[in-house]
Amino acid sequence: MNSMNIHLRLIAGLCILSLLCQCGTGGGGSVGASIGGRTEIVNVSAYDPKEKQRAGRGYSEHDVTALRDNGAAGLIARAGKGGVLDEKCYDFLRSSDQAGLLVGVYYRTTQDVSVLSQADQFVNRAQSLANSRDWSQERLLLCADFDANSSTTQMIQFLDRVKQRTGVECVVYLENSEHLRVTLHNSSESVKNRLRRCPYWVALYSHDGGACKAFPAPGTATGLTQQYNVWRSWSIWQYGGVLWENRRSSPKVYKGFSPFLGNLDRPVERNIFRGSRGQLKELWNRHGIPLR
Repeated sequence: MNSMNIHLRLIAGLCILSLLCQCGTGGGGSVGASIGGRTEIVNVSAYDPKEKQRAGRGYSEHDVTALRDNGAAGLIARAGKGGVLDEKCYDFLRSSDQAGLLVGVYYRTTQDVSVLSQADQFVNRAQSLANSRDWSQERLLLCADFDANSSTTQMIQFLDRVKQRTGVECVVYLENSEHLRVTLHNSSESVKNRLRRCPYWVALYSHDGGACKAFPAPGTATGLTQQYNVWRSWSIWQYGGVLWENRRSSPKVYKGFSPFLGNLDRPVERNIFRGSRGQLKELWNRHGIPLR
């Protein structure tokens, strides 16, 4: 390796550390001081696991030890989408619990089904899962994944119904769609205050993506948070997604991160928590329903 390559690698490493540092420490502590120090969360659905793409360790809904061994502290499985339950949710949660991972569920809303009926289906599924076995973990995290065309009225109806039935404020996951950014940026202070009761789970896979007529590319997770103009900081950042291109899964990750998590043989959707593992457990306790 020549001196120029060493110099470039050092610059790349410093850029990544700078990115993590600029995320700040508010609302959950600092991100780990190094790439290996991140607090990782994996999210999955019935589409997982994706097809094998290289040599390495695999996983399934029945065995997620490879996720744990590659640094995942928690797993969030899709409970349902638009009135349809996810058939792999229970198996993913059971295997995650057995592997010692924190367990959570998210529900993806759609525009073609009543938002209140979707909220009820989510709660029913979460409560059924909580009562389905003897769990080693204490709480099941609840997350709402809102459709890119959702209105603030729909969001609040969903969140209020879940809170009414469980006493829990969901984590809120939002895509960086133009509609959502414009709608939330221009929403009333009362709407913003309601949403601020929920931790923000930001989705940003590309440093130069997300440009639109109303906003430039946000650049960083903090930049996207500022464009929404609701939360002071993000709690979870989905920095790695999976695209379907040419009949093959393709990892899509933020600049500077490896396309794969550790030595996994296939892509997986990846997230960073804004804090330590202890602080992650605190978030789980505040925004999850009891498992025992």
